[in-house]
Amino acid sequence: MKKVITYGTYDLFHKGHYNLLRNAKALGDYLIVGVTSSDFDKNRGKLNVRDSLMTRIKHVEETGFADEIIIEEYFGQKIDDIKKYDIDIFTVGSDWKGHFDYLSEYCEVIYLDRTKGISSTDIRNTKSIKLGLWGFSDITTRFIDESKFVSGIDIEYIYSDSSDTLDSSTLAEYDLERKDDIEEFYESVDAVYIVEKPQNQYNAIMQALMHKKHVLVEFPILVTNSQINEIIELAIQNQCIFMEGLKTAYTPAFNKLVTTAKSGIIGNILNVEANFTQILGKQIQNQIQLVNGGSVNALASYSFLAFVKLLGLDYKSIQFFSRMNEEQIDIFTKVLITYENSIGASMIAIDAKSEGELVVAGDKGYIYVPAPWWKTEYFEVRFEDINQNRKYFYKFDGEGLRYEISEFIQAILNQKHSILLTHDEIKAIIKLLNMYTSKNIIKF
Repeated sequence: MKKVITYGTYDLFHKGHYNLLRNAKALGDYLIVGVTSSDFDKNRGKLNVRDSLMTRIKHVEETGFADEIIIEEYFGQKIDDIKKYDIDIFTVGSDWKGHFDYLSEYCEVIYLDRTKGISSTDIRNTKSIKLGLWGFSDITTRFIDESKFVSGIDIEYIYSDSSDTLDSSTLAEYDLERKDDIEEFYESVDAVYIVEKPQNQYNAIMQALMHKKHVLVEFPILVTNSQINEIIELAIQNQCIFMEGLKTAYTPAFNKLVTTAKSGIIGNILNVEANFTQILGKQIQNQIQLVNGGSVNALASYSFLAFVKLLGLDYKSIQFFSRMNEEQIDIFTKVLITYENSIGASMIAIDAKSEGELVVAGDKGYIYVPAPWWKTEYFEVRFEDINQNRKYFYKFDGEGLRYEISEFIQAILNQKHSILLTHDEIKAIIKLLNMYTSKNIIKF
């Protein structure tokens, strides 16, 4: 019996997929189809997969060509599978021609002609979300650059009243058309990415939601507790997606870290330490003006993300120990947060430096994430017996913004709020930020 194996994502299943599977089946007597897992796709930089793994498997199964379906989960698995299943022929589409020639050492390699004029990428692009930009800054340009790695998004328009920073040459460089009329701007877009000063955030978000536009807001969201409740209520009422662009929440490694920690592998979580410090030098005044404050406003959202994800939402108390500058702006703050059976600690600073690591301590072991933990692609689970230690690696591409963009687009298309940073978790982080008051601050 001649065995054939092929692999694919099979997203947005179409005629091209059907033809490839049919032709693969014709090469032998028994066809094994490897369907890529969501994690594997993210690790190889494929952020645009729309259908769930189970849906993609179902579509392959329904063709009737696959005698067996397996999941592709890691780099190098193809060699393992060829050996394991005693494969005679490996085949994929001709767009991969030459890429898998190294497999000829193990079996025959055949590249099949693809169906012309159709691809999953083309299908995704025909259903693009028109995303408008509200406000302009350095982060906006990075956002535009990162968006190019996510299909299904089209950025053409920007609304901004900062004419001194947004000139015609900048518009031309990023291929943007400026809209000065806000109503015309909203008529041209489906969703909005907002970069605004804290004092303007609430109005900008509410205006977008009132126009029934999906909203992604660059972190930190610095509004009152009642305002964030109003925002989320309006988003739900108008069936709009509302997300905060706290990029770490959407990255592969951080999400795996959270699920690993909560799986019980290190036992009960007793302590989480999440540090983020910077020495900004000449840029410190710009940062203070940008976030209308110091280290807490600028960086604490990252540490609070780790706390709410790993320790939960029901904390008992929080204290801040701050070093103030001459303007009474916190340039260094130590945070201690207590829960029923655990604690969280963080050093955050805009004019001091410490190791930017994340350590999750449990009663069976601990998880160590080296600096910079907020954009890690590696973490390690460690035990008393070092022979049991395990290392985990996950790809982190670019600035990390592409992961939040991808999640935002997926949420809009699926009409389902993100589970990677839920509304309740956004509320909790904002509430913790608002706890930074004279009542909870100990100055030193």
